Amino acid sequence: MLASIDSILTPSERIAQWAELIFRIATSLIFIIGGLGHFGRHQMMLDRMADSPWRDTVNAIGDPSLLLWLSGAAFVVFGIALALGFMTRLSALVILLTLLPITFFTHIAPGHTGPLFKNIAIMGALILLTAKGGGAFSIDNRNP
Repeated sequence: MLASIDSILTPSERIAQWAELIFRIATSLIFIIGGLGHFGRHQMMLDRMADSPWRDTVNAIGDPSLLLWLSGAAFVVFGIALALGFMTRLSALVILLTLLPITFFTHIAPGHTGPLFKNIAIMGALILLTAKGGGAFSIDNRNP
């Protein structure tokens, strides 16, 4: 019975290809918009970092303002590349490696469990994109 339910729910190849495109773009949007926020809401984000129990560790790594600018740039540039399916595996990996310390140093704090688990879910999406690549309708998979 479960096999027949799975069979009924299995999409056609064309629908699966569109789902890959939607998944890739939907995943990238949070980084493009969020990365722009690193610039537009720079001081608010610095204030949030200053309230983090990990602020001393962040300060030891580097200037928080510079780290915020760099992470914002990585999110925007590689988020756009991810949306286009251009160097998808590299883009997803760079975003993942940028997101990991942000998640640890910003969201592992009292009152931040919502953003923490949101980031964990997004990391899962990035791992999948790193493993599978751009999929259908990506620059990576265009026919020459």
